[in-house]
Amino acid sequence: MALSPTAAQRRVIAAADPVSGRLKGTETQLAALVRRGLAFRHPRPPHDHFLTPAGHRIRETGAEPGAGAEVARGDSEGAEPARGGVFAARIGGEEAAAGDAGPARLREVRSAWQGLLELRRMSHPDGATDRPCGWERAHLVQAAALALEAAGCRPAGPDGADGYRVRATPQPEAVAVYGPDGTALRDCAATLERAGWQVGEHTEPRTRARYLLASPRKV
Repeated sequence: MALSPTAAQRRVIAAADPVSGRLKGTETQLAALVRRGLAFRHPRPPHDHFLTPAGHRIRETGAEPGAGAEVARGDSEGAEPARGGVFAARIGGEEAAAGDAGPARLREVRSAWQGLLELRRMSHPDGATDRPCGWERAHLVQAAALALEAAGCRPAGPDGADGYRVRATPQPEAVAVYGPDGTALRDCAATLERAGWQVGEHTEPRTRARYLLASPRKV
């Protein structure tokens, strides 16, 4: 069982990359987190340190190790704003923060996507980056939204128009993606397929609206 971190170690955990869990700190700090079961040293050069699931749980919820707290996934039916200081991909329908379309946001999205590719590389025994990893399966809505935003797809605004919307579904390991028209929906489908997702187009029985059902590809 992971041991509770000190206040200084919590600051190191809080500063970890929100997607890959890559840590920055002194060798002493990182070694202490490894001993507590909150981090691991990657066996491949450059031997960076990354959060374990217990470390991610502390970073995302503030819970004590082993407390069983659920990780906040932001995949509810409605769009929820990101917590202060924490990167979150735009799932569509939320109020855009000032500067969300500017260079700083583009850099954040690019960095998060590169971090996710690195996490894929570390997670798969063959080092593959063309298919989703465990983090994406545990954060379906955020993972799909990040793939779309990183590819330049436009998220919908608060009125739900002119962009994609990614929503959770009752189906296991599947998200629904809505778009303003058929062209946008096909663009989203192609983007997700390139990012390693299986995608099918469906029609809602009541509204007749077209939408995508996307799941992380396993092979």
